[in-house]
Amino acid sequence: MKLKLGIPKGSLENATVDLFRRAGFQITVSSRSYFPAIDDPEIECMLIRAQEMARYVEDGVLDAGLTGRDWVQENDAQVQTVADLIYAKQSFGKVRWVLAVPESSPVKSVKDLQGKIIATELVAATERYLKSHGVSAKVEFSWGATEVKPPELADAIVEVTETGSSLRANKLRIVETVMESNTQLIAPEFLEGCVEAAQAGRYQHAARRRDQRAGQGRVAAECGEEESRSGARRSSRIEEADHLPA
Repeated sequence: MKLKLGIPKGSLENATVDLFRRAGFQITVSSRSYFPAIDDPEIECMLIRAQEMARYVEDGVLDAGLTGRDWVQENDAQVQTVADLIYAKQSFGKVRWVLAVPESSPVKSVKDLQGKIIATELVAATERYLKSHGVSAKVEFSWGATEVKPPELADAIVEVTETGSSLRANKLRIVETVMESNTQLIAPEFLEGCVEAAQAGRYQHAARRRDQRAGQGRVAAECGEEESRSGARRSSRIEEADHLPA
């Protein structure tokens, strides 16, 4: 029985494939297929948008997947975090969802947006953020190109950024940080013991990866009889690879 693994389609796709390469897995993505090939007969990959990943993992359609902590929270998904993997589209770091307004806007804090319109893709998380500050505002879902909406279509936006360059290019300034996010390897809650098993095998697999990088062969995890232990060993390899130099 193969482990069904969700690979994020879109901005995290290339960085994820590179992470698996450094962990000893070769993933080949075809532009015409949503089922990438991987050189491990026990894994079956599927490309899924990061925004939807947590829902499919929660429902058990996927055995594991990689997505952002932001989308786990946005979907209020009941999943377990197997590993925090600190990488993004452009860098090995976290991203921020920020509240931004036009440079000429009088808005100085979230309190100034009472009764205003905010455009974002992260609707539920933004509504919770506003509620926590006692602010009532209209939050509209944005399908994309969110930076161009203020001031004509919205008073402010909540948008994800790594460097802030896109916001500055569109003459927007950051007011506050709504949340920080990073990529996570997640699994269904019912797979108890995966996290503990992954941590227990962490150093053993780190040594094997060093052997592989020294030319002593591809890292191969020992196959356990239990599927959860097998999946946990794979997660350990991916977590360790996140800390190796490219």
